[in-house]
Amino acid sequence: MQPDTPASTTHATGETLIDVHTLSRGALTELVGELGQPAFRAKQIEEWVWAKNASSFDEMSNLPKALREELARRLTLGTTEEAARQVSADGSRKYLLRYPDGVSVECVGMPTKNRLAVCASTQAGCAMGCAFCATGTQGLTRSLTAAEIYEQVMHVRDDFNMRATSVVLMGQGEPFMNYDASLGALRLLNSPDGAGIGARHLTVSTCGVIPQIMRFAKEPEQFTLAVSLHSAIQATRNALMPGVRKYTLVNLYAVMGEYVNKTGRRPTYEYALIGGVNDTDTELQALSDFCEGTLAHVNLIQLNEVKGSRFHPSSSARAEDFVRRLGSVGVEATIRNSRGADIDAACGQLKQLVGRR
Repeated sequence: MQPDTPASTTHATGETLIDVHTLSRGALTELVGELGQPAFRAKQIEEWVWAKNASSFDEMSNLPKALREELARRLTLGTTEEAARQVSADGSRKYLLRYPDGVSVECVGMPTKNRLAVCASTQAGCAMGCAFCATGTQGLTRSLTAAEIYEQVMHVRDDFNMRATSVVLMGQGEPFMNYDASLGALRLLNSPDGAGIGARHLTVSTCGVIPQIMRFAKEPEQFTLAVSLHSAIQATRNALMPGVRKYTLVNLYAVMGEYVNKTGRRPTYEYALIGGVNDTDTELQALSDFCEGTLAHVNLIQLNEVKGSRFHPSSSARAEDFVRRLGSVGVEATIRNSRGADIDAACGQLKQLVGRR
């Protein structure tokens, strides 16, 4: 497993404990060797940490008691805690998770029969400042580590007692402004030694950070890409998404063509329909022109309302107009069934307590 940058926690005794999530297989092998244990113990420890999400070394039942005790003296498994939760009428659950430094983020679990989708955050807060998004109103507190992103998924999995079958990095934060940790988390989720989720069921959503889109295209895994578009008219997009105004639509169009040519994979464009803003006939024509002749899927979202926002969602009839028009030029479009809106867990609604305690 690929660890994070080393981190440590001070024990009540005053000793500094190393977070086991930061240790590579080599470092773990060296440690167990120092403790007089065979090298295979390192793999057993990794299995408990990553695949089984152990919360204490005592749970590691296939390790000798003496080794478990020594590990507990030297290492920590992290102390992510669930600070709050809300349950939606549709069965979705939103969690507020707090990390040891007091920073909190939200993640969401969305069950459907025997499947479980998880929406995870990559940053506490967000610097992109999208006008319709609750997270952007609070700015960026800090980026998360790969392990912190991964732990959100495992927390949801364990709470539902179901295997997570898909994950979207579509919660708080811009994944491509935290690229290495986001990709590290995807690889942990994809690994058979981790969550074992197929690459095509792992999606990263970006506002359109162009340099990182091409970097993402060169990755060997078949992870899925979603781009928050929200308007194909530059002035409208600049107003809605000021954090990416330097990445023009002309350049975004070009890089998405390169992405498709490089990967052969179909990206998704996310489009939140905002009444009177980006749902006009002019906006629809621009979106149709942007997508026509390209390999793309358009995911239409009737804006999830945020308390205090001046924006309101388009009507269902208008959303259907978009589907028909895009379909007429050969572009598949669907209207997303937003989950958890009644508990502010839907797209654009995550914001609660992202700062320190």
